[in-house]
Amino acid sequence: MIEDILLRRRRLVKNDKLILNEKQLEFYALSEIHELFRSIGKSLKFFDQLPQPPDSYLNFGNNNLVLEEANCDVLQMKAEYEKLLQSCNQEQMQVHNPVLQSSNSGDGGLFFVYGSGGCGKTYLWRTLIAKLRSEGEIVLPVAISGIAATLMPGGRTAHSRFKIPIILDEFSVCGIGHDSDINQLIKQTKLIIWGEAPMQHRHAFECLDRSLKDIMKAVHPSRLELPFGGITVVLGGDFRQILPVIPLGERDDVVSAVITRSRLWDICNFFQLKQNIRLHKGNSNIELEQLKLFGKWVLDIGEGKVAAPEGLHNDDAITIPDMFL
Repeated sequence: MIEDILLRRRRLVKNDKLILNEKQLEFYALSEIHELFRSIGKSLKFFDQLPQPPDSYLNFGNNNLVLEEANCDVLQMKAEYEKLLQSCNQEQMQVHNPVLQSSNSGDGGLFFVYGSGGCGKTYLWRTLIAKLRSEGEIVLPVAISGIAATLMPGGRTAHSRFKIPIILDEFSVCGIGHDSDINQLIKQTKLIIWGEAPMQHRHAFECLDRSLKDIMKAVHPSRLELPFGGITVVLGGDFRQILPVIPLGERDDVVSAVITRSRLWDICNFFQLKQNIRLHKGNSNIELEQLKLFGKWVLDIGEGKVAAPEGLHNDDAITIPDMFL
């Protein structure tokens, strides 16, 4: 059954250089057997003695979005995951394990990973993506901006991926039709990773939550009661950086737009990455100590702990220590 699968896959995705390994060919063959079973009112899941492929290989039809996400080399992803996992520190593993457990359970879960630049958030995203894609699962990495999205494999802007309206309020929903390709893609998604979340208005997260519940209730009615319809969502970012931009807004308007003021924050599992990986590459103990002092000084600026120079009436001014000049 697998002899002409590669040829048909190449024609379908219009890519003559597409390569499928033995495991992927097996999954596609099982999906065709699944279609034969469906024609007589059965399913592959009725037969436990047969290997069970990931759901992303079943019922995909000609959905280009599902095909695009499912056409990863699972062996390459597995090798990449094993390589990335070896370099994860203890803080990253404290996020890694519960996120994977949540995505596998299908009960939904909301996580927030807080850390300044250089603490390994993007590295953690790549590790989680490689792990699930190595198992044939679908992960949707998004961010508020295109620049941030390019840091993640297959990343897209959140507005583009989920059809989030430009003008948002507390009743907004995503523009996803029930017969659309993105609807079918979401039903097979295991994990959503959303980078630079503190810059996004809280209404965007609430909008996605409402929309995913509406979509996933078609999978099972109980999904309507689960956060984000039972899909695990991981948010990440640094509150010391840019918060949501509110045109002509006062301080209170900006603060009320942050994710921490959302009803979703009450169910959010909070993790913090404190170890700055970029500043642990000194060639001597003296260099490491200088880098440690510099990292602490930068964080103190972000937290407003560095006083203005004496005699200068400007709260935004700071004195740079001679050792950093």
